[in-house]
This record gives sequence, C-alpha cells and structure tokens, in this order.
Amino acid sequence: MSHSDAQPAAHADSPVPAKKARWSRWKKPLTILFFLALIVLFTMLAQRIEWNEVFDTLADFKVRTLIIAASVTLVSFLVYASFDLIGRTYIRQDLTWKQILPVGIISYAFNLNLSAWVGGIAMRYRLYSRLGVSKSNIAKILGLSLATNWFGYMVIAGAIFSSGLVRMPPGWKLSSDALQGVGVLLLVISAGYLAACRFSKRREWAIRGVEIDLPSLRMALLQLALGALNWSLMAAVIFTLLPSKLDYPLVLGVLLISAIAGVITHIPAGLGVLEAVFVALLQHEASRGSLVAGLLAYRAIYFILPLLIALVMYLVVEAKAKSLRIAKKPRD
Repeated sequence: MSHSDAQPAAHADSPVPAKKARWSRWKKPLTILFFLALIVLFTMLAQRIEWNEVFDTLADFKVRTLIIAASVTLVSFLVYASFDLIGRTYIRQDLTWKQILPVGIISYAFNLNLSAWVGGIAMRYRLYSRLGVSKSNIAKILGLSLATNWFGYMVIAGAIFSSGLVRMPPGWKLSSDALQGVGVLLLVISAGYLAACRFSKRREWAIRGVEIDLPSLRMALLQLALGALNWSLMAAVIFTLLPSKLDYPLVLGVLLISAIAGVITHIPAGLGVLEAVFVALLQHEASRGSLVAGLLAYRAIYFILPLLIALVMYLVVEAKAKSLRIAKKPRD
C-alpha cells in the first residue's frame, strides 16, 4: 500500500487532530463573542449605576475612612485569590503564585460585578488555559474555589445566625428563631464536610465527566478558614463605611443574609438587593440616608474600583499572551 493510500486510514483512527481542527475554526468567533459579551455587560452595569450619587457620597467621607476601606478591600481580594492557591495544590500543577493571584483577582472582580458565569467560569477558563492548565483541572480549581467560598460562608453564617445576634423584623417570612435554626443547620453541614474529608474511604467521584477528589482534613480546614475570613473582611469594609454606632457582628450578619438574597435574585452585583436588605434590617439602628450612603461607598470601593483595576490587568494579560503567540509563529 502506498503512503497516499494509507493516509486516510491514519486520520480515521486519530480523532484528536480532527477535534483540534474544529476548535481552531471556532476559536476566533468564540473569542470575538466573548469580548462582545463583556462590552454588553459593562454597558448594562454602567447604566444601572447612579454615578453622580456615588461620587457625591464618596466626597462626604473622610480620606482616612476611604483609605482604611480600600486597604481592607485589597486584603479581601488577596484572600479570595488565594483560594486558587489551594487549587494549585489540589490539582498538583506547577504554577507560581505570581501566575495564580492575578487570575484570582481578575475573576473575583468580574464575578462580583458581571455574574459568576463571566467571572467565576468564563474568565477562569480563558486565563488558566493561557497558562496551559487542562479543562478538567480548571474545572477542579473552579469547584474548589466555590467550595471554599460557600463552606466558609456556612461556618461564619452558622456561627452568627445561631448566636441570635441578628433579629429579623416582624412580619418577615423567616423569623428570628427560624434564622437561628438555619444557623445550626449550616454548622452541622460544615461539620459533616469536615468529617467526610477525615473519615470517608471513598475519595473520588465523577460528575458529568469531571473528577472530584475529596480534599484532606487539613486542606478542608484551610478552605473553611479562608472562606470565613473573606466574608468577615467584606463585612469589615461595610462596617468601616456605615455609622459608627452599629456593631460589627450585626453588620456581618446582615451581609450574610443579603448574600443569599443576591444569589436568589440573580441580579449582577446584587444591585438594589444589598441596599434593600440592609435598610430593612438596620433602619431602626441608623437613618436610611446614612445606610444608603455607606453602601454606595462600599459599592464604589469593593465593586467598581477593583473592576476597573481588573480590566487593566486583564488587558495586560491578553497583550502578553498575544505577544507570545506572535513570537512563537514560524517565520518564512
């Protein structure tokens, strides 16, 4: 058989090159659609924000207060980005912290403002694929980050809710006693997760083709600690910007309640949801005007400013990736 006769058979037995060819055809259109979607989402977000009100609110604060809030915000973003450092250990891939932290920061900023689909999923897949991480490992990093965030939430929310520090207003569907019950349930679930990590004999599962490995007890404890720390830091930013007579545990508890409301409504950045919950639960503790002013400042410092910085970081990453591709192209 001649070489030309054998060639089709080789292609028939090798589906991988065909898949790569299909991916190459779709890669550019999908990339264009991705950037168009970002532009649309940015435009929608900008239209939802009352910029004059935001700037007027920030102008009324002391510079020292804004610096403290911005500093705590920076620490919070670094803590969240470190979730992916746990993921690096989890997937056992040789990535440096200098590669991982920018991905975590960019993803978090986009996640907060433009939904988890854009920040948590699409942005992570794009940036980690640039670093040579496989799709299965990217899915594992994403899953571990989500688990770190929400198991950390369960720990801190369970402690705050079960303590009775947050009292629900009369007439709400969820009473204060029911909220305490929810807190106890969250603590039980967290304890169950730790017990599974310590005692479970089965350590691997496959969900829709994605392998999930149960982390060690030490890693699970680190997850819960970092997740709870990040929620605590978010509340610390709000606490810094709200009237001083409010107690920190109360502010933290209201933030945790508003987070669930934001998830249920599926509104990007939870616009309006955060403010509604804080005003409803704290209007008997402080004036509505002071609450709304503090929350507007919080949005500017914790959401908008990091998004602008993350956008610049993302463009730098894309420019570096493009220059590397050009450098690798064979020259005629």
